[in-house]
Amino acid sequence: MPSGPHLPTFEVAANPDPDSTLPFLIRLPLPDGKLVLKARDSWPRTAKVYCHRAEEGWPDDPEIIERVPVRSCRRRGVAIDLVLDRPRENRSQLVFTRIQEGREGIFWQSARTTRQARPGIRVPRRRAAELAHLTILIDTRERYPYKFTHQQASTQRRALPAGDYGIEHDGQIVAVVERKSLTDLVRRVIDGQLTYALADMASLPRAAVVVEDRYSNLFKLEHTKPGFVTEMLAALAVRYPTVPIHFCETRPLAEEWTYRFLGAALAHAQATIHAS
Repeated sequence: MPSGPHLPTFEVAANPDPDSTLPFLIRLPLPDGKLVLKARDSWPRTAKVYCHRAEEGWPDDPEIIERVPVRSCRRRGVAIDLVLDRPRENRSQLVFTRIQEGREGIFWQSARTTRQARPGIRVPRRRAAELAHLTILIDTRERYPYKFTHQQASTQRRALPAGDYGIEHDGQIVAVVERKSLTDLVRRVIDGQLTYALADMASLPRAAVVVEDRYSNLFKLEHTKPGFVTEMLAALAVRYPTVPIHFCETRPLAEEWTYRFLGAALAHAQATIHAS
C-alpha cells in the first residue's frame, strides 16, 4: 500500500435505498479493485456487523458519512483485514462465510467484538549487524520496557503504528517487534486480539513477535486443552507469514533477539537504499 498523502481511503456512505435493512454502504480499496458492501452499522463497535454485497455498486452522488485513509486492506483466505490510518477504531476484519441454504454471509468484526464473543543465559555483546549504534523506538504504551543497557543501543519513547519496539530509517519505520510473555500470548490468542495485532504489523516492511518463554511450555498450560493454542498459532503463522512468532527462553534473550532483529532490519533497509 502507498504511504503518506497517497493512501487509499475507506469510505462509509448512507444507503440511498430507504427500504433496506442495511442503512450503510462501505467501500473497501482492495488491491484487485474496490469492494462495495451494504452494512448494518458504520463500524463494529459493540457487536459483529452483518454485511452483504451491494450489487448496485457505489452511488454516483453518495452521502459520505466518513472517509478514512487506509494503511492496509488485504484479502487473506476467507477474510479481509482492514487497518485504517487513525489512532482508534482502526483494526477490523470482514469474514466471508456460508449461512442458510448456502447463501453468502459477511460479518464485520473488530478486536472488541471478538473479545466480547469469547469472554474470558549469558548474552553476547557483539554489535547488531555490525552497526555502530542503534536508536530503538519504544512505544509509549509499553510498560516495563527493555532497556537495552547491555547492547550498543539507546532508546526513545514514541507512539508506534504497531508493535512495542521499532527502528526507523530516513524517517520511516522499517521494522517493529511485539513483545509477549507466555501468559499474555495465550490470552491474546484466545480472545482474538493477536489476530488484529498481526494484521496491523503485516502492513509494515518488517515485523515479528518475540515471546519470553519456551515453545514447549505451551503444552503445559493448566486451563487450556493440549495443542489448542499451538493449533491457533500455526493458523496465524500461515495467515501472516511475514510476521514470525519467535520463542526465546528468557526475558534477557528476548531483549537480545529484539536488538538483533531490529539491527538486521535497519542494515537491510540501508543496503536496499544504497543498491538502488
